Amino acid sequence: MKLTIVGGGSTYTPELIDGFARLRDVLPIDEVVLVDPDEHRLALVAGMSRRMLAHAGHPGRVVGTTDLVAGVADADAVLVQLRVGGQHARHADETWPHEVACIGQETTGPGGLAKALRTVPVVLRIADVVLEHAKPDAWIVDFTNPVGIVTRALLEAGHRAVGLCNVAIGFQRRFAGLFGVEHDRVSLGHVGLNHLTWERSVLVDGRDELPGLLRDRLGELAGDVHLAPELIAGLGVLPSYYLRYFYAHDEVLREQRESPTRAAAVQEIERELLELYADEAQREKPAALEGRGGAFYSESAIELLAAMRDGASRARVVNLRNDGVLPFLPDDHVIEVPAVYRDGRFRAEPVAPLPDDLRGLIAAVAGYERLALDAALHGGRDRVLRAMRAHPLVLQHDRAERLTDLLLAENARFLEWA
Repeated sequence: MKLTIVGGGSTYTPELIDGFARLRDVLPIDEVVLVDPDEHRLALVAGMSRRMLAHAGHPGRVVGTTDLVAGVADADAVLVQLRVGGQHARHADETWPHEVACIGQETTGPGGLAKALRTVPVVLRIADVVLEHAKPDAWIVDFTNPVGIVTRALLEAGHRAVGLCNVAIGFQRRFAGLFGVEHDRVSLGHVGLNHLTWERSVLVDGRDELPGLLRDRLGELAGDVHLAPELIAGLGVLPSYYLRYFYAHDEVLREQRESPTRAAAVQEIERELLELYADEAQREKPAALEGRGGAFYSESAIELLAAMRDGASRARVVNLRNDGVLPFLPDDHVIEVPAVYRDGRFRAEPVAPLPDDLRGLIAAVAGYERLALDAALHGGRDRVLRAMRAHPLVLQHDRAERLTDLLLAENARFLEWA
């Protein structure tokens, strides 16, 4: 199997390589091609990746290239993990919304819109190259945020694509640890949109343990997602960490204004990681990589690719077309739910009707996402403003006007990456 990673110069990549080495029986890979325009980072990450596979006795080879066409040629699957504008753009997304009393975050709120506008055109250009040069049945696995919007862009353009996020697998591994069982004995009632999800059940060997968890470990779970225990008890479900931007917006905004950005922290971690990757004696995944984020990224990607390769029937949480699963959303919207890969496609499992509060928030954010994709595809200040105003964290027209002007000014600084 040939796997191409677009954005392969990311400091994330050795996390994937470590997974390939550990889980070679699950997903046998002959060749990994890392594609990245940054020659310096690419050389360091590719060198580190080769040493890791060799140290683990893995027979696969690692190739680094700046040539996208060569990189995706005859690939069986292409994983896209881009950050257009790098951490500098992320820092901007995390700060300029503060001027209008909104949270700064790279996937949620005004910053998420800025990232979508930068990212969608780039990913679509890459996907066209994949369509022309990869194998005819090759899949694009999108790990590029905002995953829901980017995946819908790919699907609407006719590409074989599925979106992947590590939130669900993080919860699964957390619950498996709590119950002292193997992770494949745990399945989740995960529902929503990317970065707007709730766990409605936690099945361990088919038995729902969530009610007991909310009763006996409420404080612990609330601490995990940084939300008030009484909120979670009232919901009766466990929100992901990203719901904090909605349920505790003003608290998060105060924290953000008083602390360095996540981008600044990641830049420091990346400097340390690249120094380690440059060390020829470094042959194993460094501990510092844990601070980079993306926990269980390699496991989620490998499990997904293995299911697509072997046609396994176990459900995995992915981003895919709604097609009636959430009847209050259009069929072509992208949702994040458990799905089974069967007969060459992903098929979502049925979802029980949602309570009004969850359904209302999902519908509101979905409306924003559709406007955001329209703005990303067709441009124009009016489209950006309309998407901005539709976001539940914005709404007010004057606020949306100011945020739109800030967004357009900031994104213009990063056109060289787009």
